[in-house]
Amino acid sequence: MNPFARIAIGIDFSPSAEAALQLARQRFGGAQLRLIHVVDARAGAVPDLSTGGLAPVTTSPEVLDQLSLGDGRQLDRLAQEGEEEEVVMGEPALTLVESAMRWGADLIVVGTHSQGALEHFFLGSVAEQVVRRSPVPVLTVPMPRR
Repeated sequence: MNPFARIAIGIDFSPSAEAALQLARQRFGGAQLRLIHVVDARAGAVPDLSTGGLAPVTTSPEVLDQLSLGDGRQLDRLAQEGEEEEVVMGEPALTLVESAMRWGADLIVVGTHSQGALEHFFLGSVAEQVVRRSPVPVLTVPMPRR
């Protein structure tokens, strides 16, 4: 008996996200699945060679719209019949949790990425932030071994 009826899967088109999707399909047959992709709309930074520091970069709404369109097409290719899809913009972890809660998910499934200790110390991971912020259980799926 599957205790989860509505399962949100975070999709970033990585091998670990695809593994998370496959695991959700296999383990939770009969549940409604919603594939959620978050376009990261946060401002970034690039090296500023004139000062040796960082210069902020913002992405125009037109570029974000094009990214959303392309990502939506990619999500279409991953989804199977009966699975719902959503492309949203925002900060990945927070937006994924908010979108899943709005939809009424009772489980969130995300892939994990291996990263170096220094990168993890400064940035954390999206999966870890989802676990911390989610009011419902989160299943993390590790990067597939090659």
